[in-house]
Amino acid sequence: MSEITKSNKLETMPIRKLLINMGAPMMLSMFGQALYNIVDTFFVSRIPDTADVINMGDKAINALTLAFPIQMLVICLGVGTGVGTSSALAMYFGRKDRKMANKTAGNSLLITSVYVLIMLLFGIFGAHAFIRSQTSDPVVIELGSEYLSIVTILAFGSLGFMDLEKKVLAMGHSKLAMTGQLLGAMTNIVLDPMLIYGIGPFPTLGVIGAAYATVIGQIVSYILTASFYFRDSRQIDHGIRYLRPDLTVIRRIYKVGFPAIVMQGLSSVMSYGMNLILGSISEAAVTAFGVLFKLQSFIFMPAFGMMNGVTPTISFNYGAKNKNRIKETIKYGMIYVGAIMAVGVLIIQLFAPAIVSIFTLSAEAERLSVLALRITSCGYIFASGGIVLSGACQGMGNGVYSLIFSIIRLLIVVLPLGYLLSKLPNGENFVWAAFPAADIASTTASIFMTRKLYRQRTADME
Repeated sequence: MSEITKSNKLETMPIRKLLINMGAPMMLSMFGQALYNIVDTFFVSRIPDTADVINMGDKAINALTLAFPIQMLVICLGVGTGVGTSSALAMYFGRKDRKMANKTAGNSLLITSVYVLIMLLFGIFGAHAFIRSQTSDPVVIELGSEYLSIVTILAFGSLGFMDLEKKVLAMGHSKLAMTGQLLGAMTNIVLDPMLIYGIGPFPTLGVIGAAYATVIGQIVSYILTASFYFRDSRQIDHGIRYLRPDLTVIRRIYKVGFPAIVMQGLSSVMSYGMNLILGSISEAAVTAFGVLFKLQSFIFMPAFGMMNGVTPTISFNYGAKNKNRIKETIKYGMIYVGAIMAVGVLIIQLFAPAIVSIFTLSAEAERLSVLALRITSCGYIFASGGIVLSGACQGMGNGVYSLIFSIIRLLIVVLPLGYLLSKLPNGENFVWAAFPAADIASTTASIFMTRKLYRQRTADME
């Protein structure tokens, strides 16, 4: 029991320092996740035209954009379950309940194994139909199907890493999670040009090469994080007996994890819906959406990294019944994430054309990408509040509120409003305003609902 108390800094370190200590490594880790999103897009945009296909770069980006909703689904399964696992582990560490911590760790591995099997079957039987449901372009269908099949059939690296990352984070070892993520991202960066363009001993694989580079990087992250976890996990015992399904444990994981999965999955639904809406306008609009989504991840991923420091901190102190540390965590989380978003807005407004120019795009796709970035960034400051308060609700054991915030942002506002704006004359210029409108609506709701939850939880403590 003493090892839990000794090794966990969530109980005693000052909150301002703790969030930096926990959040900064996770911000770098999530930055590494953002690299996966952007590096593939950068390199495939430069695939040269062929005698039969012009604007091959745009088509390759479209293929990745249409595949992205399923990649996001993989992430949401891993992250959502990881959030539930991390919240449960942090709470049991706060209560010094080692037995339940052991069962939680084992059952989360069992759940992750089921996800791996589901993705394997989808990659074999469903990838082609999914891409074909969004486009009739035969080139994009072929490229997207091949890419999506590979990243789902070999999704065990991504899912396995996300399972271990959240366990390591709950133990307070955020630097280990960061190291595994960044080394995997660097592997992807190095392999991408080699496999896409056929550099050195590798054949020219094009979009397929981008898929293999991605999954190899994910497997590297998984192997490294597994070595860290099993070598330095004094707070958890391991064994086959902990893999036995325990409905109490699984319910506790999904109490927070299932709303988080649905919440993350809404991004996949939103992305799929926007692909359909923008596809009715032009191919350039779909390309711009793909560029927008990948570039803004460089800002949102670090913000989510800080949130991943907020959630276990609140969860631990909720388990320990420390009201003041919960309040401080929310306060400084808002300050830190708000600062990240403010810097992001400034960079985009000043340098959007230069940022977009790193991709090889058609003139119309480049124009729409710049416009989309500048319009959507107007909502980033509002989004920062929603991000922190969502993490706070998860940490206090209420994932449903976080789910409601996401439903407002990703379904109730953005898709209907985006559809209406797309039908206006020059709708490709106005459709992007749906995103900041959704950020404002969601954060407004999150402020009122989190205040209500905080009062309830602190009253229970007293």
